[in-house]
Amino acid sequence: MGDSDESAGGRKAATGRTGRSLKARALEYLSRREYSRIELARKLAPFADEADSLDGLLDSLEKEGWLSDARFVESVVHRRAARQGANRIVSELRRHAVSDTLVEAASAQLRETEFARAQVVWQKKFGQLAETPAERMKQARFLAMRGFSSAVIARILKGDEDWCGD
Repeated sequence: MGDSDESAGGRKAATGRTGRSLKARALEYLSRREYSRIELARKLAPFADEADSLDGLLDSLEKEGWLSDARFVESVVHRRAARQGANRIVSELRRHAVSDTLVEAASAQLRETEFARAQVVWQKKFGQLAETPAERMKQARFLAMRGFSSAVIARILKGDEDWCGD
């Protein structure tokens, strides 16, 4: 019977984790990766007693340099830029409720290198220009799903052929 009490208590301690403070949880999350302020607030909300304490904690974390939307944007761009286009990355940043100023700055930075990044992605997947319209459409859909702009896709798939009407 002692074993069942112990296992039940161990399970309760593992799932409830009532002993950890809100700040400890926040620092644990932030030690793994960068979070936007809104995203971290959503993760911590179920554990907060009142909204004021959560807002105060987030303000404190920002002052101490633990929480930064700018670092979050930089992290997302760094992780995604090699495989995805500006449209998809900007969409992800907007889903995380990052300020428009930071999103626009990241978008401008990504658009400067989008053609080169799209070429690398296309080259890795296909390696040669499509011979049939169906193959061209397949390549265009692939790049579009990755978030590259239609102008960049047209430039890459155009090659020596003028298949897109430009």
